[in-house]
Amino acid sequence: MKTRIAIAGGGLGGLTLARILHRHGIDAVVYEREAGRSARSQGGSLDLHPESGQQALAEAGLAARFRSEARPEGEEHRILDPTGRTLVHHKPQPGAFSGRPEIDRTALRDLLLDSLPGDAVAWQHRLVAATPRRGGGFGLAFDGGHSADCDVLIGADGARSVVRSLLTDAALSHVATLVELSISDADRRHPDLAELVGPGNLWCVGVNQILAAQRLGDGSIRVGISLPAVDRHLDTYRSKRAVLDMFDGWDPSLTALIEAGDSPPTPRRIEAMPTGTRWTHQPGVTLIGDAAHLMPPVGEGANQAMLDAAELAAELANNPADPDLAICRYEEAMFTRIHPIAEMSARVQAMMLSPTAADDITRFFTSGPTEPAVDPVGV
Repeated sequence: MKTRIAIAGGGLGGLTLARILHRHGIDAVVYEREAGRSARSQGGSLDLHPESGQQALAEAGLAARFRSEARPEGEEHRILDPTGRTLVHHKPQPGAFSGRPEIDRTALRDLLLDSLPGDAVAWQHRLVAATPRRGGGFGLAFDGGHSADCDVLIGADGARSVVRSLLTDAALSHVATLVELSISDADRRHPDLAELVGPGNLWCVGVNQILAAQRLGDGSIRVGISLPAVDRHLDTYRSKRAVLDMFDGWDPSLTALIEAGDSPPTPRRIEAMPTGTRWTHQPGVTLIGDAAHLMPPVGEGANQAMLDAAELAAELANNPADPDLAICRYEEAMFTRIHPIAEMSARVQAMMLSPTAADDITRFFTSGPTEPAVDPVGV
């Protein structure tokens, strides 16, 4: 009898897992809460690392398609101080795919969706409860009254994972606040800002705050303002005037990124799980991505989620008659891999919002042999 595999969550991790399983002839159903692929914005751009995100796409058989969609020029980034002085300017080799080329999240998700059978994703299925069944497996209950059964349940359902509660009660902590804006058709409507941001990322680093901007493949600019985790209501950040007041004294050419936003700012809390979170193995269930190891958004989240998916899929393919053995092997390897990455992410997050962030980040980017992946825009 076939093992029925349910994947809760149709983000990058869940879709990568479904795709690699499909390549091995293993069926899985992805249950996704959104109504369809275009139901909401998928966020900004991300850089895929050769040893994680790109490796997962290679195992998914999608490396060539990734190269056709990716923007190696998006690796370019500049770091400025509040006066507009350039502290760091990194330019990749033209057309080089050897580093960490950027790709819009929407384009990457579409690439994965297009690689799956049409019935692989059950849209408008928001998981609200998973109940262990006698004899193994889980009964799944979805918002709106839908239900399903599975033998193996994989939680790829993000920061607020429902599946996580089956394995651990690890609490989330508030580590930062991110305020986002978008500037559409920047080359035509705001050519000065388009030139300022360039083809990649711009970070303007002040004391305990970062104003960042990122060019997307559709010509828009995504603006992200990173602030410390203070006990302040999010509504405080919904006014452009209030946000601009936080940057009093900054060069007007930089704060123009805030003024040019198409709509009022959108704030959200950035949360993380405790570093070193583990759980005792439970039969038939595991977690990948943010559900397993939610970290500050400094460039590792999507990459590690996709690598989780690739490693779990490989174990399930190698042990088709014993999914519990596959899950155990995956979890032990994942815990070992993630621990130092989560610690690094926490350190970088603290550094970026410190009083000495400009000096610290400049040293961080100029002392090593490669450009680290840090993302204050919070993708």
